[in-house]
Amino acid sequence: MRKIKIFDTTLRDGEQSPGVSLTMEEKLAIAEQLSLLKVDVIEAGFPISSSSDFESVKNIAQKIRDVEIAALARANYKDIDCAWEALQEAEQPRIHVFIATSPIHMKYKLQMNEEQVMERAVEAVKYAAKYTNNVEFSAEDASRSELEFLYKLFEKVIEAGASVINVPDTVGYAIPQEFGEFIKKIKENTRNIEKIELSVHCHNDLGMATANTLIALKEGADQAEVAVNGIGERAGNAALEEVLMALVTRKDYFEDLVVTQDITKILKLSNMVSQFTGMVIQPNKAIVGKNAFAHESGIHQDGVIKERTTYEIMKAESIGLNSNKLILGKHSGRHALKEFLISSGYTVDEQTFEKLFIKFKDLASKKKNLNPLDVEALINDELYKTEDYFKLKYLSVTTGNTTLPTATIKIARGEDLIEKAACSGDGPIDAIFKAINEIAEEENITLISYKIEGVTEGTDALGETTVKLKIGEDVYVGHSVETDITQASTLAYLNALNKYMTKKLQTAKK
Repeated sequence: MRKIKIFDTTLRDGEQSPGVSLTMEEKLAIAEQLSLLKVDVIEAGFPISSSSDFESVKNIAQKIRDVEIAALARANYKDIDCAWEALQEAEQPRIHVFIATSPIHMKYKLQMNEEQVMERAVEAVKYAAKYTNNVEFSAEDASRSELEFLYKLFEKVIEAGASVINVPDTVGYAIPQEFGEFIKKIKENTRNIEKIELSVHCHNDLGMATANTLIALKEGADQAEVAVNGIGERAGNAALEEVLMALVTRKDYFEDLVVTQDITKILKLSNMVSQFTGMVIQPNKAIVGKNAFAHESGIHQDGVIKERTTYEIMKAESIGLNSNKLILGKHSGRHALKEFLISSGYTVDEQTFEKLFIKFKDLASKKKNLNPLDVEALINDELYKTEDYFKLKYLSVTTGNTTLPTATIKIARGEDLIEKAACSGDGPIDAIFKAINEIAEEENITLISYKIEGVTEGTDALGETTVKLKIGEDVYVGHSVETDITQASTLAYLNALNKYMTKKLQTAKK
């Protein structure tokens, strides 16, 4: 039996998705959930890329103790020094060094030949190995690289101290059968390959990232590099949930491969990443989409009623769907909510619990039947929100088919300054956002995305609202859940602005 390591890159490659920007608190929350899911490695970021990325990697390295923490570095001393500085307090640090190896990348991007790339790679691995014996080397764009060159390069970096060799399909170019043969040849022709772990990192440009990852594992790869919900550069990465559930569900085919992750944590992690990134999960997304375990066809429904396995190859409960049977409603007390929190894997202090309980009772008074998803949405909204620089004090909206939509809003700014504004707009939401902008007095605010979706079914469902603002060169994601969609939209917009203000104030202190 061969244990497969799961290397999660949601916080590094995943955050490189267009329009995604995670706060330090959100990154830590995701890292904590990844730890509960028991991934083997968390790639926490690319420290040299920004001061915020450096601080996030350092924070995760300090606080997540039961998982290997990796940091990315280009093949140069400055990057590696920075990665180690961020990682040095980790219980199990890993430096992840990369350099491009395909003819097209070497010629046009690096402007280096094979000998220069090999020399740079060996020097970088040797340098990183002075800090830790856990050094991963990635040959960027490996799937479009010359095999003979890779054999020699991998042999040299293994000699230099690499403990993991990663073979990325960086631009999602590979076809499964072809990629499987590619991995097989590397295993057969690279000297000392048995001394290291062989890894793959597949992108989804042609929609085959999961398939390429699985065939690589079948052919001898030891580690799968994945991201939650498949997010990442361009069309994204191989999805963590797809790779894991394929290995678990089809263990008859992958009979010699073993994974040790707690798959019941998948759905909660998936929803958290979707909420923090503002990337809505498509309903027909494999494993975690809303329709993944839904049956509309009468024939399918009849079959499932008679025998679940006629149309369901996995149990919904296996990924954590509706696993919490505790019924919550307006008559539920503190003890019931505490039990729900504990059974759902949340840990909160008494002060935070009291805030949650007040919001819970308020929701329960508005909504007759509470679904566990309602309560989880409420909890996540409270636990992971940014400190409020702008606080909503008053909101009034008038709209109609014969009325000019108008919003009147009052906001507390900072400690004690309260400001108000009234604006009209093309609709009630446009009027609200214009009024907020008037109070915020920040230039170059662009609304690049606004989404609202019911958490559950029914007219009394919580409205889950996501707003993406571009302020200057950065993108800020705001989120809120309320039964009133105008209030949810207001709070989501303010949440995005508060993230901007938090960063602005922290920068000013430095």
